[in-house]
Amino acid sequence: MEEEDLELDIVSDEGDDLYEHYRIVADKGQGSLRIDKFVFDRLEKVSRNRIQNAARAGSILVNGQAVKPNYKIRPFDEVSIVFSKPPLEYTVEPEKIDLDILYEDDEVLVLNKQAGLVVHPGHGNFTGTLVHGLLYHLSNLPQINGASRPGIVHRLDKNTSGVMVIGKTDYALSHLAKQFYNRTTDRLYVGLVWGDFEQDKGTIEGNIGRDHRNRKLMSVFPDGNEGKHAVTHYEVLKRFGYTTLVNCKLETGRTHQIRVHMRYIGHTLFNDYSYGGDRVMAGTIFTKYKQFIDNCFQIVPYHTLHAQSLAFDHPISGERLKFETPIPQNFKELVEKWENYSKNFNL
Repeated sequence: MEEEDLELDIVSDEGDDLYEHYRIVADKGQGSLRIDKFVFDRLEKVSRNRIQNAARAGSILVNGQAVKPNYKIRPFDEVSIVFSKPPLEYTVEPEKIDLDILYEDDEVLVLNKQAGLVVHPGHGNFTGTLVHGLLYHLSNLPQINGASRPGIVHRLDKNTSGVMVIGKTDYALSHLAKQFYNRTTDRLYVGLVWGDFEQDKGTIEGNIGRDHRNRKLMSVFPDGNEGKHAVTHYEVLKRFGYTTLVNCKLETGRTHQIRVHMRYIGHTLFNDYSYGGDRVMAGTIFTKYKQFIDNCFQIVPYHTLHAQSLAFDHPISGERLKFETPIPQNFKELVEKWENYSKNFNL
């Protein structure tokens, strides 16, 4: 059997997808064998039940076509598998955390995540995460994806608010992971950025990877030699002279994608301290203007980005579901403050 090292495609943040992608090519002497057994024999620490659920969800492809668990492998078959990513293990105790639940059934839960809430436990965040709240709310939820990240298939930054979907069963997780991987979900964000745009809409393309000087941050690598392919579409909603309210639609889902792409084109998110947006990047040098900006920073003391809507296919019914949430109250107050400022000074 000729086996290729599989691409481990783990993506996070603005819609950040948490999945693993494997690719295996059967050699010319491969005998007839069920696909679930074939994959089970080649992937360590992956249960046969998990493989079968992935197949039933359409997440195992042979030569580009979805197959069932009983498919018989043939020589030179190219197998592609998408799993929700198994997490690092932590001991996670349920915590009573208020969740803004938009929709829930036996398979999925959709919520509006508040800014300031970390999605799952990790370095420096071992309590008070969304996962802790999910375990409290879903007390009978099986540990289908490990105790530290039950149901999580994508995530938002700590200070990014908005719509998220949670998978409540192994099948739902596999189905959702496939949709995020195949880019069949629709994700729309609204953000306030520095500066004014020459055009009303546009597309940003540029590979995104770890910054060479600070590994906690991301950078754009336009030559394409580093990082992963990333595409963001934007459209201007309102212009305030020195800032602009924009919609951003993700075609891909890379870590900090919107934040990094906006900085790349000279329009850093307002008050994004990680990427330099917490200083005056457009406007005047007058003291009163600086005081105005400082007041704005206090209204929303973090980057201004909200996951406004998310659309996906329901894992069981196949119905296209779309959920939308308005920007948080403090974000709304900030936008109104900029609207009034721009009118008063004819910007």
